[in-house]
Amino acid sequence: MTKPGLLTLTIKDKSALYLAYMPYVINGGLFIPTNSSYRLGDEVFMLLNLMGEEEKIPVAGTVIWMTPKGAQGKRTAGIGVQFSDQDQGNTQKKIENYLAGALGGDKPTHTM
Repeated sequence: MTKPGLLTLTIKDKSALYLAYMPYVINGGLFIPTNSSYRLGDEVFMLLNLMGEEEKIPVAGTVIWMTPKGAQGKRTAGIGVQFSDQDQGNTQKKIENYLAGALGGDKPTHTM
């Protein structure tokens, strides 16, 4: 299976963002539902649309998490992408502003 050169992710509300965000990752990261095949360490580029903003955020990153199809607990298949150093924390800060007050909760996410 070939992987797309560009991932797009649209997150429309705070609960979906909470489920996808990986705050424990250096530079931050997001879980992206996909059935495409990736390997740990793959470089990916995504266009992120947050909370209905008009402008899409371009983000480069590395695959650091994989949930295969058919994973136990009916988890969503996909990959976790760590934002690259070049992003300089900008995307992470933007996401954490949207999630202010919700981080550190005990609700499960797509990854943990």
